[in-house]
Amino acid sequence: MWQWWRGYRRRILSSKPLPEGWETIISHAIPFYELLTDNHRKLLGAKVQCFVAEKNWEGCNGLKLHDLHRVSIATQMAVMTLGLALEYFDKVLSILVYPTAYVAPARENVGGMVLEYQSTRAGEAWAGGPVIVAWDELEQTIERRLPSNVVIHEFAHQLDMQNGAHADGVPVLESVPFAERWLEVMHRDRERLASLCSNRQPSILDCYGASNQAEFFAVCSETFFQAPYQLKLEWPEVYDLLSQFYNLDWSPSAGPRAHFT
Repeated sequence: MWQWWRGYRRRILSSKPLPEGWETIISHAIPFYELLTDNHRKLLGAKVQCFVAEKNWEGCNGLKLHDLHRVSIATQMAVMTLGLALEYFDKVLSILVYPTAYVAPARENVGGMVLEYQSTRAGEAWAGGPVIVAWDELEQTIERRLPSNVVIHEFAHQLDMQNGAHADGVPVLESVPFAERWLEVMHRDRERLASLCSNRQPSILDCYGASNQAEFFAVCSETFFQAPYQLKLEWPEVYDLLSQFYNLDWSPSAGPRAHFT
């Protein structure tokens, strides 16, 4: 009964025109909006409306949330699922938005000793729990068109955790051959990124992606949506894997092509 009601509510939301001012926010929130077809823009807007309506949005540390915050964040979620099902983020019930980077307790096992300390963070993703983001990080991404994107990074971790409680860089994949290729390419290219970073050689990928496989997947996902042409040029096999996973291919001449199944 709940599934039916949720589907019905989503159809109602998706059929409504965007509230005043939302299209301006959406078009500014992602690169390449002008390349989207009318059908893609309509689908993107419908997903944004559903995400805004369905999630519990909370401003933290005194931040008062407005449409600009909710719609900008929901647009990142929507573009990630443009070629996927909306249900991919159903387990995320709440989105907490801080004005700037925040401090959170952290634990780390070093040589058998558990160290507890305070960590400054721009975002977090919890399995079965909330996603936390710092607004100023996303704002800089939008204004400066950076290849980094904290929202896409944290929601990539959510996709990663669809098949387990911990992110390991291997989300739910469509077939065994695809999974085998994924493991080979993503492991090899993470090591390549680590080598580039240790030698201080430039890359479109942030060096944080060399930390482990989970962070590599998240960083590559950021770049896939923020700077896809550079990713395709520098890391063609990673681009191809993400294109297949997200069911989306970016074409400089024709705009993004989503292959819906």
